[in-house]
Amino acid sequence: MTYLQHPVTEDRPVRIALIGAGWIGKFHAESIARRIPNARLEAIADPVLPAVQELATKLGVTKISTDAADVLADPDVDAVLIASPLRFHSELITAAARAGKDVFCEKPGGRTIEELDGAIDAAASAGVVLRFGFNRRYSTDFAAARKLIDDGAVGTPQLLRSLTRDPGTEAGLSNPERIAPGTIFLETLIHDFDTLNWLNPGAVPVRVHAVADALVAPEAKAGGLLDTAVVTVTYSNGAIAVAEANFNALYGYDVRGEVFGSAGMVTAGTPQATNATSYTAAGIASDTSRLNIQLFHDAYTDELAHFAHDVAARRGYAGERTTAAASPAVVAPGGVDARNALAVALAAFRSAETGLPVEVSDIAELQAAEGAVQLQGARA
Repeated sequence: MTYLQHPVTEDRPVRIALIGAGWIGKFHAESIARRIPNARLEAIADPVLPAVQELATKLGVTKISTDAADVLADPDVDAVLIASPLRFHSELITAAARAGKDVFCEKPGGRTIEELDGAIDAAASAGVVLRFGFNRRYSTDFAAARKLIDDGAVGTPQLLRSLTRDPGTEAGLSNPERIAPGTIFLETLIHDFDTLNWLNPGAVPVRVHAVADALVAPEAKAGGLLDTAVVTVTYSNGAIAVAEANFNALYGYDVRGEVFGSAGMVTAGTPQATNATSYTAAGIASDTSRLNIQLFHDAYTDELAHFAHDVAARRGYAGERTTAAASPAVVAPGGVDARNALAVALAAFRSAETGLPVEVSDIAELQAAEGAVQLQGARA
């Protein structure tokens, strides 16, 4: 008798190395080590050794380095999570892809379209998974809003809105002179730009007009600070969107979205931490979220769980996706999504500098990341 060969998948966790042990890197590391069953935190790299040592001790990681090249050369590392400063993103994506590592990178993937294109091309040539940290797609209410849009609840999108108001204090911004010019577009509003693109499927942004100023810390404006901005985006399907941001909301972390269309409207997001509300002599009040890792705790975890699932599938590892938010509405953000959001951010930055509208085609030629929603019946 001759046995037939039956292929099986290897039951093993996805081994992920963290590059960048700053604020968000630490939280992502905890998610991998403690909240995602089919993933393991294999190694940590950051130029600041004490930060690496502290995190490694907390999470029980034995492999640490001050050089990202060490984790890229490690055969036991399947994937890397890039949480380094923005200026290193595209370079690290390219190096990781060439080393055969799957990549999850915090937004944005580069400072310019040319940088990002090089990183995307490297990942495509290597055949590795490349995902970006647009976590709002995994927030339960934003994912539900997208599902309603897919089901035709708003008909044809006509007006969209997305806002980000970072939590602040009465003292204002700490060290505003250290905030790089363009941060409000490239690192804050870029979340809103991706959200607007995602909630208007099949369309691409064509024109951007931004107004921005230093209203929270006007003394830092001469150094290039912009802490308040409103951006209007016109889309290829005629829809008009508004994104706004401010760095100092005293009442908490406020992120919301809205899509109005020919058949109705959907909304998502609230600054309230819970539905509990107090009614007292002082008035009506409710607690609010004060940190991004509070407001988007599960979304941050779910985006990494989705990434680990995709890496496991590519590598033939066994295991099911563990993300609670993995509904049909959640489309993992890849290279096209990152490129489209970055193009809007760069156009907004240029518009704020010149005071004039900017054609997105002057920044980059874009393509829709996915097809347009097909409306049916009366809702069409």
